Amino acid sequence: MQLPEKVELAFLPTPIYKLEKLSKQFQKNIYIKRDDLTGIETSGNKIRKLEYSLREAFEQGCDLVITCGGMQSNHARATAYAAAKLSMKSCLLLRGNGSSEPVEGNYFLDRLVGADIVIKEPEIFNRDKDKIMLKLKTAYEAKGYKPYIIPMGASNGIGTLGYVEAFTEILKQEEAMKVEFDTIIDAVGSGGTYAGLYIGNELNRTKKQIIGFNICDDKEYFIKEITKIIKEAQVYFDQEIKTERIKIIDGYVGQGYALSRSEELDAIASLAKLEAVVLDPVYTGKAYYGLINELEKGTFVDSENILFMHTGGIFGLFPKQSQFK
Repeated sequence: MQLPEKVELAFLPTPIYKLEKLSKQFQKNIYIKRDDLTGIETSGNKIRKLEYSLREAFEQGCDLVITCGGMQSNHARATAYAAAKLSMKSCLLLRGNGSSEPVEGNYFLDRLVGADIVIKEPEIFNRDKDKIMLKLKTAYEAKGYKPYIIPMGASNGIGTLGYVEAFTEILKQEEAMKVEFDTIIDAVGSGGTYAGLYIGNELNRTKKQIIGFNICDDKEYFIKEITKIIKEAQVYFDQEIKTERIKIIDGYVGQGYALSRSEELDAIASLAKLEAVVLDPVYTGKAYYGLINELEKGTFVDSENILFMHTGGIFGLFPKQSQFK
């Protein structure tokens, strides 16, 4: 398997270790991969995908990147900082409520690095984000820039290669640790991380369960999105990648994207006290809450060694302070 070249921005490999107390609590071997440690300013899973996307941008001679996400988007923040590191300008289209948005968390960091920011109300953003980014591209071109558009979460064919590579990294760590993970758990918000792990699993014929917990929309939506991303990525591989084994566990969206229920925040606080691991409220918090509920239900009765992907997002936790008990 030969992946395209990338720019090296993340601190890799990220560590894997066993969550000893949580494992004892659920009588399972539960491990965590700390992809929140890929960096500080670029912390989280997005930077792995951006390494491939931004390499393509450079190859096309682009000097400005345009992307989109929520007000507390980890992807938007990582894009802005990666672009600055590479001496590129960035423009972020964010879903929010204009000037009434508090300047904190990821949004504060976006402004700190000097990204151009356009905020659109949720209804307009959800309906027209792709059209708006194309209009922004045209406007920047009129100013003499050569823009490159990165979709939300860098979740497309080129971006997902970051997690195909991450899967290979996991295999090497398994060998060093003398453990084999039969189940990998991932929070699914745009589908690119899941798609990359799934592709890696199929290409290596390792027969692991790659299980996603969707944190917005529903199971059917993400099966379609992940299938689309896999088809886009197929051009990089000779082996046909079938999609029949995509598995999403629905039911943990709660109040919606980036909206937190008290039980989700309680789960985040509980894990912090138990294992000194801090999850985020948008992605990993919901996925972790889903995981422990499904463990209690017996869903993972046949899983011996479970790997939970910590995809970062700590900056998004700070705007939620007042909601914790």
